Amino acid sequence: MTTLQEILTLLILTKFIFESLVSFLNLKKVHQQKVSVPNCVEGYMDLPLWQKCTNYTIAKTNYGRIENLISTIFSLFLLFFLLPFLYSKWEVWGSFGVWSSSIYTASFLILIQQFSLPLDWYRQFKLEQRFGFNKQTIKLWISDKIKELVLGVVLIGIVLVLLHFLYAKLSLLTSEYWWVLAFVALFLFQLFLMVLWPRLILPLFNKLTPLEDQELVEKLQKLSQKTGFQTKEILVIDGSKRSTHSNAFFTGFGKFRKIVLFDTLLKQLSYDEITSVVAHEIGHYKMGHIPKRLAISFFMGLLYFWFIDWLLNSAWFTSELNLPKVFAGELSPVLVFMIMFGGSITFWSSPISNFFSHKHEYEADLFAVSSTGSADGLLSALKKLSSENLSYPLPHRLVSVFYQSHPSLPQRDMNLNR
Repeated sequence: MTTLQEILTLLILTKFIFESLVSFLNLKKVHQQKVSVPNCVEGYMDLPLWQKCTNYTIAKTNYGRIENLISTIFSLFLLFFLLPFLYSKWEVWGSFGVWSSSIYTASFLILIQQFSLPLDWYRQFKLEQRFGFNKQTIKLWISDKIKELVLGVVLIGIVLVLLHFLYAKLSLLTSEYWWVLAFVALFLFQLFLMVLWPRLILPLFNKLTPLEDQELVEKLQKLSQKTGFQTKEILVIDGSKRSTHSNAFFTGFGKFRKIVLFDTLLKQLSYDEITSVVAHEIGHYKMGHIPKRLAISFFMGLLYFWFIDWLLNSAWFTSELNLPKVFAGELSPVLVFMIMFGGSITFWSSPISNFFSHKHEYEADLFAVSSTGSADGLLSALKKLSSENLSYPLPHRLVSVFYQSHPSLPQRDMNLNR
């Protein structure tokens, strides 16, 4: 075992042990609170619904522990066996041009993704179905996976060709700063995909239709005018063909912005509640949360690419991974390393990301209240959505800090009523 493998093993096992501990503490708290409905939940959950919510949380947590164990074992298998084996086979092939490197790397990454298919299937058709959320058929699930595979091949292929090409060309022009220019190009491509996604990619999986309820359309248009948020369309997405979970979101930039409502949301909430939910989403735009997140993403990505460049210039890197020496200075193993094992490091920064995400959610809640004139609609909507989605409102503090991008319902209620 090399020094790098020892460090990675320590990081992977430390993350596994910590996540197992958090799961244990959360399960202990959930079991303790299962017997009776807590005071903060009494207004929107009776005892049978509360116990169903806790049972769903227990089932998800237990399943998450199994996923975590499998993921840890697979990461170690990848580190010690699969990674050296596949790159040794590539060495025999012996071609390291832009296209061949991109194709081999893409094939490797896509192959790795397929190992999660059994877990995805179990989550959808056993766990979600057990609690009445799954509406997806086997045929639709297979169709989705085939589309995701094809889409993944295309997008991952484009990104890898772009990166390999830029590395090959820019490193000759400016060996010290090629990574800056390469990242900027990739970032612009990601922004382009964000614009492209609702127009070409999302319709591959879901049907988007104009909102037909004219009374609701008028309410949302008045809200848009009042808040100075111009939107091109108000659309309904057929989320009910896969799940009873509900949501609402905005997509696109500038004049291409669209309000998208899940059809399940329209069935679960009243007009005032839907208006409050949309006002909350508008709050994210009006308060600059989107550009702030993009700015953070940009600087984190830049740091990420600096680390890639550092590894590329580290002569020990390939030998420390037990890869053939011919791959020293090659981009492919570095990219695979960062994608496969980077999460063991970035996981520990999730509290920082979630802290700012919670802050933005609180601000968007307050914006929704100021836009609609009352907190009643938003709180009522949040309570209904919590009940319908069986969202557990009282997780252990560490769960909230490390895993949840949104504050709990009691926290949001407190923020609105302080």
